[in-house]
Amino acid sequence: MNTARSLRRKGASPLPAPASDSSSALSRHLGTRVKRLRTERGWSLEALANASGVSRSMLSQIEREQANPTLAVTLRIARAFGMALGELLQMPGATSSVTVIRRDDGAYHYRSDADCTIRTLSPLNLEKDVEFYEVRLKTGGALRSAPHFEGTREFLTVQEGQVRVESGSDQETLHRGDSANYRADGPHAIVNTGRNEAVLFLVDIYK
Repeated sequence: MNTARSLRRKGASPLPAPASDSSSALSRHLGTRVKRLRTERGWSLEALANASGVSRSMLSQIEREQANPTLAVTLRIARAFGMALGELLQMPGATSSVTVIRRDDGAYHYRSDADCTIRTLSPLNLEKDVEFYEVRLKTGGALRSAPHFEGTREFLTVQEGQVRVESGSDQETLHRGDSANYRADGPHAIVNTGRNEAVLFLVDIYK
């Protein structure tokens, strides 16, 4: 089989010979980074292939620095790891160590409906021990959740408005500036009981 043609059909081209220093460095970095991220998660090549939609053979070639994947292929790999493309390609010392989540970044808009808008404020590539959200509840709106994993707690701070927090059979009313934490491994809810939109900051901590 013609190797070059096969690689092009799968979304990549063979490494140029000779490669430029920058291209070669990026290829080495990407191969090393993909293998490290996969190993840290305990994933096999097959598991990453299933998560990303990129073939196992292509992933193996990338890890062994034998192929330069296209942008589309690289993006699929990044999303499988829960990362932005830039995060996956970021080379040490090449960019700022400060990660910014912009308000209008659609990737972080977790949910939006008539009653509730939720925006993720924690990096998408974090191991999910902690999740940080901005929640906006319209008047009369509610965020009702099924039980999370055993031991999960939620920490809530009211930035604007008034809400009622429900955890099992317990409930408390919170006003602007109030904070509460409660068990989230049973049915729980946040209900806007005020006259205006409620703005909340919510942290989920999983044990």
